[in-house]
Amino acid sequence: MEKPEKEIAEKYATILNVRKTDIRNGRLYKFIDEWMGTPYRYGGLDKDGVDCSGFVYTLQQQVYDIQNMPRSTNLQINFIKRKYEEELKEGDLVFFDFDGRQFSHVGVYLQNGYVVHASTRRGVIIVKLHDPSLYKYFSRGGSVMVEREGEEISSGR
Repeated sequence: MEKPEKEIAEKYATILNVRKTDIRNGRLYKFIDEWMGTPYRYGGLDKDGVDCSGFVYTLQQQVYDIQNMPRSTNLQINFIKRKYEEELKEGDLVFFDFDGRQFSHVGVYLQNGYVVHASTRRGVIIVKLHDPSLYKYFSRGGSVMVEREGEEISSGR
């Protein structure tokens, strides 16, 4: 695992309210740092605008080298090994049911109860999973499970 740059570790330790030494995945936090504030755009897949599943899709490719992740939220749900909320680890996916639609939104669990996701109103942001405006829609979470060259790999370590 690539160590984070000092400034990135300090910044995200403060945001997530953890120790600097808890920020270990340099690729993940550098990726997040580069995408923070990117506006939301339905169907978007770049820094001009990205939707929630596009953000997760790109993160899984670039951070965890998972190339066969589906592009849409309703298919991404089939790629997780379900976990209880208290078992969630950094890199796990978290799914939400907005507008009465099952699995209509997805984000990535970080640490200490925080999630990064592409919000329709605020773009790519980090929020507490238990933020009242988000948590009431929380549906499930789990590790991404894919097979690559005969081995099963998971994003949530």
